[in-house]
Amino acid sequence: MSGLDVRVARKTLDGAAVAVFELRAIDGSELPPFTAGAHVDVHLPGGAVRQYSLCNAPWERDRYLLGVQRAAPSRGGSVALHEAVHEGAVLQIGTPRNLFALAPASHTLLLGAGIGITPLLAMAEQLYADGASFALHYSVRHAATAAFRERLATAGYADRVHVHASGDPGGARIPLERVLARPDARARLCVCGPAGYIADVLAAAGAQGWRDEQVCVERFSAESPAVQAGDAAFDVVVASSGLRVRVAPGRAVHEALAEAGVEVPVSCEQGVCGTCVTRVLAGVPDHRDSYLDERERASGQCMALCCSRAKTPELVLDL
Repeated sequence: MSGLDVRVARKTLDGAAVAVFELRAIDGSELPPFTAGAHVDVHLPGGAVRQYSLCNAPWERDRYLLGVQRAAPSRGGSVALHEAVHEGAVLQIGTPRNLFALAPASHTLLLGAGIGITPLLAMAEQLYADGASFALHYSVRHAATAAFRERLATAGYADRVHVHASGDPGGARIPLERVLARPDARARLCVCGPAGYIADVLAAAGAQGWRDEQVCVERFSAESPAVQAGDAAFDVVVASSGLRVRVAPGRAVHEALAEAGVEVPVSCEQGVCGTCVTRVLAGVPDHRDSYLDERERASGQCMALCCSRAKTPELVLDL
């Protein structure tokens, strides 16, 4: 994975708990292009790698903007960025990747909750610049402390933004049945946010007649826990060498392989980014990621080694 060194040109607090990082090339040159919905891998102090969506307009080549919510509990990424990374710091990031891209549509609905607003900001900028039909629905607890509130209120597309502040006096949750009612066959729904919010949106969309191919989802965590009660040990076999490695309950496949001297590239460690997806030559995976689609899962021909396990005593991997 190619890397790029950037400098934190500016760090600000937006809303109650979101730090916005403006990243620029150290030599002032243009940054690699990106499309709306893209993210970058950020290499953090201590060695962890986390993914953050780019939330500025895609045509801005002089900077990247990241919005990072301080999570509680945190796996270390948000705390490191909030507490240890300041203006002037140099970070290594990956080049932009997009697993949450816009597609042609008669009308695009952007639904985001909390920090899930970040990729939708770039999408809204692009759709507005293209003169496309769209609406942005932003679900928050309190409007006054919501991140990017001022940016949305002053945007050229402000009349298409709907903020749903469920914790405010007189506020309410997004009326999903009404918002998602009567979908046009060429409409598209893009949703990002916490797992419970995504589940509610997808259930409502299905009830209102949205087809799977009309819906695009960005998740920040896996749908299924990587460790589950009753997990059994299994073996993985490295096809290129015949090396057999035991994967104990509570251990990830990539961890067991690393201990045996076989390094597998990993990034999110939650099954959402696809970095560690590997071909399966034999055996049946127990998928616990949120990256592969249903067709890919059903084929049994690949799996995410950071979180998925095995339904059979042995898996042969194309490594």
